[in-house]
Amino acid sequence: MATPAQRSSLGSLIFFSRWLQVPLYLGLIVAQAIYVWQFMVELGHIFSEVFFHGGMDESAIMLAVLGLVDVVMIANLLIMVIIGGYETFVSRIKLDDHPDQPEWLSHVNANVLKTKLAMSIIGISSIHLLASFIRAEAILEEPHGNAVLLWQTAIHLAFILSAVALAWIDKISAKHPPKAAPVVAEARGPVTNPPKASDDQRETVSVV
Repeated sequence: MATPAQRSSLGSLIFFSRWLQVPLYLGLIVAQAIYVWQFMVELGHIFSEVFFHGGMDESAIMLAVLGLVDVVMIANLLIMVIIGGYETFVSRIKLDDHPDQPEWLSHVNANVLKTKLAMSIIGISSIHLLASFIRAEAILEEPHGNAVLLWQTAIHLAFILSAVALAWIDKISAKHPPKAAPVVAEARGPVTNPPKASDDQRETVSVV
């Protein structure tokens, strides 16, 4: 049978294992840097096409800008995963006095983080769906183009239903928080009845 000291050491080791997630968040920071580079490349391509290669039509510019917005939405998703995940599962960042602290970070938890991630995924899906609708005429001319649009719409609706379900679960959890464990009173000796006041004491209290 494990001694209390051994159980404490095992628990400390398991709790310390949360730091194994740090390389994962550092890897996401590298991925975000790659997205920044991709954003600048696409922006440079748009600039070059508009000013040096005869310009772009409105649909092409709109699709290119939607691509930039898509990159920004994914970068926002990465920020929420990096900061929110580290704050929730690894260690406190301690930004209470920082003027640039995100508003959502002050009350972040696992449920809030999942809901915000679901909303970000819906935003990214909306960008892709809008880009497909802009190219709907060209997509419908392709083989099975109609099925492609239908599946994209169905997947987008599935994301919306998932986000609604997560928000509802978060709301139910807030209305019915877990009950606190009952506090067991310490054992005390037998309670004796307090001595009754004498007639003289009662008269003194009444006079006062």
